[in-house]
Amino acid sequence: MEGKENAEYLIMIDFINSTGRKLFRRIGHTVLLAVLTGFTIEAPAQLQPWDENPWYWSYRGEPVLLLGGSDDDNLFQWPREKLIPQLDRIREAGGNVIRNTMSDRKDAGFEVYPFLKLENGKYDLRQWNPEYWERFETMLQETAERGIFVQIEVWDRFDYTDNRADDPRRWQDHPYAPANNINYSAEESGLAARYPNHPGANDQPFFFTTPAQRNNRTVLQFQEAFVNRMLDTSLKYDHVLYCMDNETRAEPEWGLHWARLIKERAAKEGKVVMTTEMWDDWDLTAERHRQTLDHPEIYDFADVSQNNHNKGRRHWDNFIHVRNYVAREHVRPLNTTKTYGADGNKFGHSDQDAIERFWRHLLAGAASIRFHRPDSGLGINDKAFHCIQAARRLESMVRLWDVSPAMDLLGECEDNEAYCAANARGIRALFFPKSGEGKITLDAGNSGSPLVVQWINIDSGQWGPKTVSHQPSDGPFRLSTPSSTRNWAAVVRPAR
Repeated sequence: MEGKENAEYLIMIDFINSTGRKLFRRIGHTVLLAVLTGFTIEAPAQLQPWDENPWYWSYRGEPVLLLGGSDDDNLFQWPREKLIPQLDRIREAGGNVIRNTMSDRKDAGFEVYPFLKLENGKYDLRQWNPEYWERFETMLQETAERGIFVQIEVWDRFDYTDNRADDPRRWQDHPYAPANNINYSAEESGLAARYPNHPGANDQPFFFTTPAQRNNRTVLQFQEAFVNRMLDTSLKYDHVLYCMDNETRAEPEWGLHWARLIKERAAKEGKVVMTTEMWDDWDLTAERHRQTLDHPEIYDFADVSQNNHNKGRRHWDNFIHVRNYVAREHVRPLNTTKTYGADGNKFGHSDQDAIERFWRHLLAGAASIRFHRPDSGLGINDKAFHCIQAARRLESMVRLWDVSPAMDLLGECEDNEAYCAANARGIRALFFPKSGEGKITLDAGNSGSPLVVQWINIDSGQWGPKTVSHQPSDGPFRLSTPSSTRNWAAVVRPAR
């Protein structure tokens, strides 16, 4: 599409992204985009918010809870002989989601860049390195075959910095650095030879190139070519989500540019894709997060991974704040693709922190939960494996999209002792961190029926004891974990 037709198309897209927001909330992006642009868009088969409960994802019309963990963030770079066992282990645990940054870091020893390296040692940003893109397609093929969904992160600020003790030349060695390519000079691009500050300083001009920022066409043309090359492959698959950045502090115009490009390209191919941005703020009440939460017309879900720097009840309450905020305007999935926590890591978070964060988000209503890679997370080690197993056992008894957070049903409950989700049919799902005493009271409803309590041992991933108890007629139901040295989940339900 060129000339006048293309200009009219972009005007319509802008309408969707601004004044069409109220209409979008009523009829949805898929229908509105088809009506305004004239493109034929098939009934979506891909991952999308579930019509019956849009807090959760659906795939081909069926609701799906995304759980996972992996030992790296960009598994597509892994050699096939290493990738396949990793994906099989994730699936064996009951996992069905991975994170995939489009990163290319030489410090890993086996990663490759997307651009062709010439005989003179420099890169041509107009030519592709086939190996990079073949690896990317292999990852998408193998995950699709295993029913494992992929959340892509297009840009990671840590790829374009020299502020890494383990790789202090990351930017200096990168093809985008002017000294390393034949396509532009430092003067033409405005890019310096080194960026030694932490990327949180946001002083890397690479992230200011879009028309609404500094309109640096010299660099932007190659960034856009990269994203379009990525889409050449990823748009062939329907199990993909798109996050613009990893924990960014960039200007909002940066992420908006890429989200619009991705959506417009998908629409031209008769597809609808789901996009988001991930902000760096640990406090989900921070103003910056509203740049995603207030714009459902462009950001179809929110990634709140940075909440996983918080602990205990604050971690739960922070998530519930976002859930309540989103519910006022446009309910949509809340993903957490990086669950931090591993003994001895630099953040001071423990294995137990990771387990607790996973389970709090599970009962609080997260649509996708993944353990972060070591050493900042558990990856897919035995503890993560058993956590996912246990969550699937819980799911076999109570679908998480059938319950809602219900802390008001708990009594005699100390801080971080227990967490609860429930529905109106008397089903209660509970999580007890081993750090608590594990003795609470529960409002179990008034069914008049005996109560079945099924315990699940989170630390082993296996079923625990099952008991049947009569409800007291004069007060709440008392509940104690089978032991105080393990993490437990429980389902409490009427016997009939």
